[in-house]
Amino acid sequence: MPTVLRERGFRLFFYSDEGSPLEPCHVHVTNGDGEAKFWLGDEVSVAYNHGLNRRDLSMAMLIVRAHRSVLERAWHGYFG
Repeated sequence: MPTVLRERGFRLFFYSDEGSPLEPCHVHVTNGDGEAKFWLGDEVSVAYNHGLNRRDLSMAMLIVRAHRSVLERAWHGYFG
């Protein structure tokens, strides 16, 4: 599971078996307390949240939005 970024106690990564054509571009975010998955489509959106509290989920969303282009490049670079 390649880690793309670490920021503010969060690790942003993707699972190596989830790429195209299985699933569209997305990223997983964890802080040790839980994990959320964010779609990187036309708008960044939460696919699921398992264990992140509201504050941490909001912070994760801000981080994903701020680094969206880096995350998309990493996804396409890895999965082709």
